[in-house]
Amino acid sequence: MSAAEQVVQAKSRAPFRIGQVQLRGIAQVTLSANPWTGLLSTVGLFAEGWRTGVYGLLGAAVSAGTAALLGADRGNLVKGLEGYCGCLTGIALLVTFGSSGRTVLLAVLGAAICPVLSAAAGRIFGRFGLPVLTAPYCLVAGALMIALPTAPAAAAATARVGGFTTLTAAEAGRAFCDNIGQIFFLDKWYAGLILLVGLLVTSRAAAVAAAGASALALLTACVAGLPADRITEGLYGYNGVLCAIALAATFLTLTPWTAGYAALAVVASVPFTAAWEAFTRPSGGSPFTWPFVVTTWLFLAAGPALGRPGISFEKAE
Repeated sequence: MSAAEQVVQAKSRAPFRIGQVQLRGIAQVTLSANPWTGLLSTVGLFAEGWRTGVYGLLGAAVSAGTAALLGADRGNLVKGLEGYCGCLTGIALLVTFGSSGRTVLLAVLGAAICPVLSAAAGRIFGRFGLPVLTAPYCLVAGALMIALPTAPAAAAATARVGGFTTLTAAEAGRAFCDNIGQIFFLDKWYAGLILLVGLLVTSRAAAVAAAGASALALLTACVAGLPADRITEGLYGYNGVLCAIALAATFLTLTPWTAGYAALAVVASVPFTAAWEAFTRPSGGSPFTWPFVVTTWLFLAAGPALGRPGISFEKAE
């Protein structure tokens, strides 16, 4: 093949490669680099609503594109590690402010800032062997929500109901699905199931971890007596699902010990999420995925102190 033919072939494959990077950026929200997982996750976004899908794709594209222009590591770009925070930022701003020209501009601005924060966080936390996770997205979305006016929510929304929270079978089933869907702010039960299938494409361990964490977070929230409507909406479970994927299927080698360790993190994430929500909700804020980030950091940092093997980042990348 001549040099000219190689150039033509490379150009013809460019859109395909860009599409793969885009899909991996969406898949990395659930700690996967599989483009098929990204494709199914995108289907889940559009199942929620076309605007959700568009804002998610826009955020991922802007974030990855900005990272490329700034000279980010090519390996991270190809693996989608520069797109997932932008994806979540775009969706979060849509949910917070509604669809408008102003929201589009905010989504573009927020997504463009994400790779800068990711690079900074990587240098800071990398020294301690900790991953960036979704911290850049939480910082950007949280700052915009605080800086721009939103309608404050009722502070009493997270009050305990006293005793065990009882759910119907339908409510429990919806909560199980929404615990997964709310990772992307999705509240249609079938969207959560689509995400679960996407995880299964990546790895059986990731899908089992997500399903098990969803059930455990649901039980924990009921035992804690948290409000039934918010349990059903998945608002106390999505952080635990991410913790389980991170600890049981990504950063730690799966053993009975690490499975139990991940389960403990899931249980801890539920009251942590409720507390974070109670703190931010009066001002119209949101926990976003801060409980997942902080809980995972703490559990990863504690691993070596408990005499366990070191952390491997190979699967997440």
